[in-house]
Amino acid sequence: MNPALKLSSRETGQFWPIPVLFEDDQLLALDKPSDLPLTPDLGSPNQPSMMSLVHRDIENGATWAKARNITFLANANRIGAETTGVLLLAKTKEAFTNLADQFGSEKPYKDYLALVHGTPGKESYRVELKISTSSDPSGRFHPNLQLGKKAITLIESVEQYSGYALVRCRPLTNRPHQIRIHLSRKRLPVVGDSLYGGHPLRLSTLKPHYRLRGGKSEKPLIGRIALHSEAIHFLHPVTGESLSITAPQPRDFLVALKYLHRYAPALQPMDFDPFPSEPHSEA
Repeated sequence: MNPALKLSSRETGQFWPIPVLFEDDQLLALDKPSDLPLTPDLGSPNQPSMMSLVHRDIENGATWAKARNITFLANANRIGAETTGVLLLAKTKEAFTNLADQFGSEKPYKDYLALVHGTPGKESYRVELKISTSSDPSGRFHPNLQLGKKAITLIESVEQYSGYALVRCRPLTNRPHQIRIHLSRKRLPVVGDSLYGGHPLRLSTLKPHYRLRGGKSEKPLIGRIALHSEAIHFLHPVTGESLSITAPQPRDFLVALKYLHRYAPALQPMDFDPFPSEPHSEA
């Protein structure tokens, strides 16, 4: 097994061992943690970001980069600041261009798991709803049927609980906040996603007669946006081989699901879709 990338920030004193999911001479796939954004946040310029640390280490000849003879790395997929899971990096410009072409072809190359409020009903359905090209001052993007960009997400119910559900999302397009917006529009906001109507998942909301020990404050089971990049399916940019790279569910997902199983028993999926498809425009 390839050793983890060891990223660190001297400014904040933080350290991240990043597991390697796949590697060859063209590709490097990592298991991104939830506490390290992919790219710099304009609102928090001093906060470390994964690609900034990676590029800094390559330039400075860090051990992990030198051992792999890496001089170029570019992320082939975008992943939210708090989202965990598969991050695919290209080691050459040619591989990066090939992957960009593949991921831009409206095929289900990426699987995400989301823990959501509500019950999705029908086992699977398609959401097609255009999304604005820019955000408002809060950072929120909005559906825009006239001027927005085409956005399509396939949603599949994996497991349903009392008031919550685990769903798998396959975005066919790559718009900012796409999965979060489409789920919110279906009245299924992602747990922890305050921007689009979600709330942290707390044990006190699940466990009957929950009592907190004196002097302590309750920490959420999941306080972040509960999205996980579960898998990427694509053709190798050089060999053409079909590849699937997966990332294990993170610890906070597993803890949350354990308590949902225990205190919010799973429900049987409904045999109809209570949320009709959203109208959309080709304009």
